[in-house]
Amino acid sequence: MPTKSKPRKKVHSRKAKSAEPVLTASRLSEIQNELVLPYKELRVTVGLLGMLMPLILYLGGRVIFGKVLQESISAYYHTGMRDVMVGILFSLGVFLFSYKGYGRADDIAGNFACFFAIGTALFPTLRSGETGEVYKLISIAHHIFAASFLLTLTYFCLVLFTKSKHKPEDMSDMKKLRNKIYRICGGVMLLSILLIAVYFAAFGAEGRFLGITNPIFWFETLAIFAFGFSWFVKSEVILKDEEDGKPNIEWTPQLVGRIVS
Repeated sequence: MPTKSKPRKKVHSRKAKSAEPVLTASRLSEIQNELVLPYKELRVTVGLLGMLMPLILYLGGRVIFGKVLQESISAYYHTGMRDVMVGILFSLGVFLFSYKGYGRADDIAGNFACFFAIGTALFPTLRSGETGEVYKLISIAHHIFAASFLLTLTYFCLVLFTKSKHKPEDMSDMKKLRNKIYRICGGVMLLSILLIAVYFAAFGAEGRFLGITNPIFWFETLAIFAFGFSWFVKSEVILKDEEDGKPNIEWTPQLVGRIVS
């Protein structure tokens, strides 16, 4: 009769054990850099989009479509630059949605900013000469979204960007300088929003204001430029902390394997 062969015992060789992934400290630093660099590029993109948006709309409207300077940035929705304006707002919204900061408050603010940016794009302002009630309601929704968007961006500058893992006395000189810039940018944005509100309330958003033609466009441009510049500074392309020779690791990813120094 054929005899049954005995099951072979599993042998764990040293070679199998050595197959366990080994993660050195230098490799951990490389992985972090691979994640940090695209994230900084994201911040740079947000900043540049913010700073260049009014200029792009004006030059495109003027050079391509022969349009004079519009009453507001939102008014470019009713020109040939509509798709560009909507595209930039959607891009800003997506970038802000992906923003990750020091805590949950940053995530919530980014989500709200995304919602308000997309709402601003989807609900256009009233076109000159339109009198329908539906169009007026859409325009009201546009102004609510736009104001909420700018106020959320101001919150980023004044509250979120000034956060640090260090105590105020332990912050680097560059971080203190960046915080001053964030607060200045936030103050400029608040002032711009306030002036727009005064112009609407006192002048019905018609005519010159403080000697300025098309004041809403310029106040919006000032607010958006301040926002964009603050994000540009946040990316640390400029005013960056000096390198101290140590990897700046603020978090530890959940990795499989061993970390070997």
